[in-house]
Amino acid sequence: MTAPLIVRRKLFEQVAAHLERQILDGALKPGDRLPPERDLQEQFGVGRPAIREALIALQRTGLIEIANGTRARVAMPTPSGVLEGMLPAVRQMLSTTQGQRHFHQVRTFLEVGLARQAAREATEEHLARLAAALERNRAAIGDTRTFIATDVAFHYVLAEIPGNPVILGLHDAMSAWLKQQRALTLKTAGQDATAYTAHERIFAAIRSHDPDAAETAMADHMRQLGTLLATLDGNGQG
Repeated sequence: MTAPLIVRRKLFEQVAAHLERQILDGALKPGDRLPPERDLQEQFGVGRPAIREALIALQRTGLIEIANGTRARVAMPTPSGVLEGMLPAVRQMLSTTQGQRHFHQVRTFLEVGLARQAAREATEEHLARLAAALERNRAAIGDTRTFIATDVAFHYVLAEIPGNPVILGLHDAMSAWLKQQRALTLKTAGQDATAYTAHERIFAAIRSHDPDAAETAMADHMRQLGTLLATLDGNGQG
């Protein structure tokens, strides 16, 4: 019989796992201070380096906050904070053509869903903000840097409409990639005008509260961008 594989965990990982269980079980609540490092050393029977590494690991997950001169405190994780911790891995994914394609597929699902929901739920205030973002986008045609910023801002207004902080966190996490993507696609002559026209069509459908038209307009926008990215990759530019 083959012996079971035993996974040996480093000391700091064991400490971090124990503290994480206390936080998730509610023994330590948001705002609570963790015991002093010396007390943690005695509690777990490990040295200071293991405690420090464990606390840093928990900080990276968003479960605790560490400030100079004060004891670590249990944090209330936010969607943006959690997703920010994933950014290094996301950047690594986006360094490959396949990663770019997969990420664009995820963005398409998100954006198409947002457009459809916006057409159902957008208030007059939402529409006014979306119209203002669209006008800034139009005025930026020909100015790549400003166009990228206004492009991202237009989609951000769509992400705000559901009032869901997780969606906003996803948008924030994707913004850096979106800017890189747009910098690449906008090297193609006339792409800024093409993107603006797509935004205009999306807005018109949302203003008319037509979910099907909004979904179609956004899907067409994402499809055009995906096709352009594939072409650029094929030419060795991506």
